[in-house]
Amino acid sequence: MATSIRHFFKAHAGGRTDHNININGLDITRRSAFAVTAAPCDLGTGFLDPDVRLNVHGPNISVTNVVPHGPEGASGGVEFALNIDSREPVDVAVTITVFEPWESFGSG
Repeated sequence: MATSIRHFFKAHAGGRTDHNININGLDITRRSAFAVTAAPCDLGTGFLDPDVRLNVHGPNISVTNVVPHGPEGASGGVEFALNIDSREPVDVAVTITVFEPWESFGSG
């Protein structure tokens, strides 16, 4: 069964930045499968609304190099690169979906 969490970055700098998000309460290992998406949003200056509207307009934002990691002394989680095509700071919502671990593999 898939489980999703949303992580917000307020006034995130443009360019490429690497992130590590640890996720408590799930059995995450290096065999876990993830989908990570990102979009600009407007977090405003006051109370954070977790149901904030995500925007298709604005700078291009992409997620690359998604890598699961096991507990390794803390909670398991996911590392990824966030790429923001903007010179100005941008509010960003990142949605992380955790799937069941992969079961088989192939080689090229």
